[in-house]
Amino acid sequence: MTATIIILIVTATLLVWGKIRSDIVALCCLLALVLTKVLTPTEALAGFSNSVVIMIAALFIVGGALSQTGLAGAVSNRLLKLAGNSSYKLFLLVMLVTAFIGLFLSNTGTVALLMPIVVSMAFKSKTSASRLLMPMAYASSIGGMMTLIGTPPTLIMHDTLIGAGYEGLQFFTTLPVGMILLVLGILLLWPLSKMLDKKDKKDQGEGRTTVKSPEQLASDYCLIDNLYRIVVSKESPIAGKKLSEIDITKRYSVIISEIHIRSSSPLSRSIRAVLPKAQTILTENDILYIIGEYKNVLNFVEENALSFLDTTTEKEIERPKFGGKFKFDEIGMAEVVILQNSRLHNRLVKDSQFRDNYNVNILSIQRKDTYIIQNIKDVKIQAGDMLLVQGTWEDIDRLSRLERDVVVIGQPQTEASKITLDHKAPYAAVVLILMVLAMVFNWLPPVIAVLIAAVLMVLGGCFRTVRDAYRTINWESVILFAGMMPLATAMEKTGTSALVTNGIVDAVGSYGPYAVLAGIMAASSLLTMFISNTAAAILFAPIALQAAISMDVSPYPFLIGVAVAVSMCFASPFATPPNAMIMSAGKYNFMDYIKVGLPLQLLFLVVMIFVLPLIYPF
Repeated sequence: MTATIIILIVTATLLVWGKIRSDIVALCCLLALVLTKVLTPTEALAGFSNSVVIMIAALFIVGGALSQTGLAGAVSNRLLKLAGNSSYKLFLLVMLVTAFIGLFLSNTGTVALLMPIVVSMAFKSKTSASRLLMPMAYASSIGGMMTLIGTPPTLIMHDTLIGAGYEGLQFFTTLPVGMILLVLGILLLWPLSKMLDKKDKKDQGEGRTTVKSPEQLASDYCLIDNLYRIVVSKESPIAGKKLSEIDITKRYSVIISEIHIRSSSPLSRSIRAVLPKAQTILTENDILYIIGEYKNVLNFVEENALSFLDTTTEKEIERPKFGGKFKFDEIGMAEVVILQNSRLHNRLVKDSQFRDNYNVNILSIQRKDTYIIQNIKDVKIQAGDMLLVQGTWEDIDRLSRLERDVVVIGQPQTEASKITLDHKAPYAAVVLILMVLAMVFNWLPPVIAVLIAAVLMVLGGCFRTVRDAYRTINWESVILFAGMMPLATAMEKTGTSALVTNGIVDAVGSYGPYAVLAGIMAASSLLTMFISNTAAAILFAPIALQAAISMDVSPYPFLIGVAVAVSMCFASPFATPPNAMIMSAGKYNFMDYIKVGLPLQLLFLVVMIFVLPLIYPF
């Protein structure tokens, strides 16, 4: 027991100190419990197989899919219209929507669903994301207190009552408690969350980047001014031919940057973009993105019975004005700098072998303040030139890793993750709805429902690669939660929890039910600072029940009081899964939870000690 108490105190001190990453502290705590022989290796590592830990990791993938498909952005746009330009309205909207969803979905699922949406809303409204994420996590726990299925501690109290021969809780038994907590939370969290603004702005300043988006690159390198969309007609002599047979670049001095192919299915109007290759066969209704001088493009169109997709009504403009956009979901663009003493110095673009080695095209060259885009294949590359290259994001990333004579500006895989796969948004929405329904109506165990949703998101193409799906998992939060779970096992195994809780009940029992209720809620709230709320609920439920029976009073206020105390533990990042999930996204440290969560937690405790007996009499 002594070793467990020492490890608990040291772990809490390190987390408050904040100089060591929280997941590393959790792992050190786990190892200390094994080395002191408080736990066996199997007991210490059991947290990594816990269903809640697995569910948190899978929910990060589901949330990442919502962002990657643009679904989160679309929903956030609709919510932003309701909030207008008011930061307070946005805060209020986040709190109310989160609490409402938390009525029917677990607080973990609610946070996973809303976190990408809230981050997107904060970015678009230029509001501090950290000011919204912590209130959102707290609101999910408050919403969970309103129904039987919203949070595990409530279900634990329900099972404890039934096991003791009492009537269990109804679906909305705790709704009045949740409503009071929500009102108090809204009133207090708005001023408290202001403390997070400065930190967030500092982090944003440190995270600024000079890497240009693909849209900016296309504009800066003058592509739009020299870009034309050409439609291949059925009568065209090039329809049905391979690009190698036409040799467009040599004959007309133009470049096909990409080809947009319409779906052949009558039920689908989707268009996919592909890079031109020598073996690519042109078909009817293909849209060619041609780069070159207008006279050369016009010559190509007229000789091959083609037509411009874009037209202009402006009399002073004789040529068609580009009215489309590149599809950057699969095909990307990046800037490449030619190093001094590069083998490419004084070599023609057509001899650079970028196409042969990496399947990447050179579209334009920036040389000092001049942009070269015409007849690019015959231009000699010079050291210090900046090239605009085009290819799939994977091929650009391969160029960045393997070509030693150039430097690719930015990280292609990171830039690719910023491009949403909008055509997958309806699919992601269907998977999400099915996951929520499965959890609400108990069709499947929650962890299985979430795992199925995560797998369907990956298999359905909501991510470019499986690696992108794994990148969305916040491993710091997952390891933190799994690493701290053994501490609860150690406290229960060594009798530390029972010693503390029974001592508190014995000390205040003579002062009446209000004092006992206060002692039980305070003790369970304090313990939840260091172990999960589910574990704390399991430990305190029988103690609360026995205390009520010994005083011959109703057990309902005591058991519901324990559920409130452990579920409303906001002063610790690992007390509840929502608190852990937002830690990295909001760039929070342990002290942020203390500053914002502790005052709210104490207020809830004080108010509930007096309110619970009024709603559920002794």
